[in-house]
Amino acid sequence: MTVRRIAYQGEPGANSHIVCQQHHPDAEAVACASFEDVFAAVTGGDADLAMIPIDNSIAGRVADIHHFLPTSGLHIVGEHFLRIQFMVMGVPGTTLDTVRTVHSHVHALGQCRKIIQQHAWTPLVSGDTAGAAREIAEARDVSQAAIAPPLAAQIYGLEILARDVEDEDHNTTRFVELSREPAVPAAGAGPVVTTFIFNVRNLPAALYKALGGFATNGVNMTKLESYMVGGEFTATQFLAEVDGHPDDPHVARALEELTFFTTETRVLGVYPADPFRAESA
Repeated sequence: MTVRRIAYQGEPGANSHIVCQQHHPDAEAVACASFEDVFAAVTGGDADLAMIPIDNSIAGRVADIHHFLPTSGLHIVGEHFLRIQFMVMGVPGTTLDTVRTVHSHVHALGQCRKIIQQHAWTPLVSGDTAGAAREIAEARDVSQAAIAPPLAAQIYGLEILARDVEDEDHNTTRFVELSREPAVPAAGAGPVVTTFIFNVRNLPAALYKALGGFATNGVNMTKLESYMVGGEFTATQFLAEVDGHPDDPHVARALEELTFFTTETRVLGVYPADPFRAESA
């Protein structure tokens, strides 16, 4: 598949932008204000792919995405893991001692508490890490700094005052690529991940029974998350991921057993497993 344009949420210099550059350096990265805009860009044909964060090793799941995915009509065709690196940056002339307020996304501020407390800075929430860098560049005030990815400093002409200021060095975000058409690798061609959703029947122990087929067939389930749908307070929809291809006999048997206890089962994507999975294991 030729990728000419790839959409991401955030401003230029965001972590999503970095992942786009790393894996599709020849494609035009298209910044979008919201996740809805990213999905619309792909479904409407304005972009070939979407690059979406789905999980973070510290903050957990990106909740909005789990609501958009099932109804988007898009398919997961790849995954990438990015080690998150945050830098303190300011306009030329800024030093750590001149800074009084530090701006960033609420999650970034929460993941960089140590340096903020060390310098007694006042944290101020911005809508996006890269957007915070842009705001600092526009303000031209040495009492203000941003916590953002390194690409943002390059784009907005800021100086890096401190590197790798995140509290945890295992801070990693998983991104998925979404496409209008599926791109299913052949069975046996290498490690793959299968992502699917299902709704359990309203029966006693339905979830227990639905998952039993994966255990008895030796299928490794790496993700299982529930969330509300349709305004209901009963968690009936689940998003799950397993190691393996739907055409692998043991995975096929498990998915078949799943249908006995669910009202809907739908595969969202079958795609190559990122090498990071094996490395982290």
